[in-house]
Amino acid sequence: MALVIGIVNYGMGNLHSVFRKLTMLNTAPLVIEKPRDIQGVDKIILPGVGHFKKAIQNLETPGLFESLNEWVLFKKKPILGICLGMQLMADSSEEGDANGFGWIKGKVVRFRIQDMKKFKVPQTGWNTVKTCKESRLMQGISDGSEFYFVHSYHYTVADEGDALCKTEFEYEFVSAIEKDHLFGVQFHPEKSHKTGLQLLKNFIDL
Repeated sequence: MALVIGIVNYGMGNLHSVFRKLTMLNTAPLVIEKPRDIQGVDKIILPGVGHFKKAIQNLETPGLFESLNEWVLFKKKPILGICLGMQLMADSSEEGDANGFGWIKGKVVRFRIQDMKKFKVPQTGWNTVKTCKESRLMQGISDGSEFYFVHSYHYTVADEGDALCKTEFEYEFVSAIEKDHLFGVQFHPEKSHKTGLQLLKNFIDL
């Protein structure tokens, strides 16, 4: 039987690319819009593009914030945050001065770029990632592989041990996080061709 992978829909970003990639990997994707949709799901992907505070509000309104907390903190099942979805795992964000889930201690901050001519914010396009520790999520992915990014803010971890990957954009920032059953990537694996597909497969195979 195919694994049921839930994709959280809270009105922030296009779910179709993630859904399509998961279908290619022979899973059974299920769009989660209400707390009851989480029942029977094996793993969850929390995607997102947009404003941090608005995202939290959109999750709280239908009760998804509380349900996801239960999934992570009590059921301890795997979850993968993508882009804004990763940032929501932090304690807080400068974007809207809002609190997040606080699953992996840290804060989301805006890029502090000095050379604005060379480094345009938001960072948009391909960039390489450096793997900081051994991880099943990165199996079969070469160090220095390219992924597609679109973001103006990035995650600063309280514990360096939670940093899975780092990327250079004028300065080095955390581009992926991992702690126990929690995973987050700042880049978009669903837009990153074969390498991104490998990462999604690794998450499915955990």
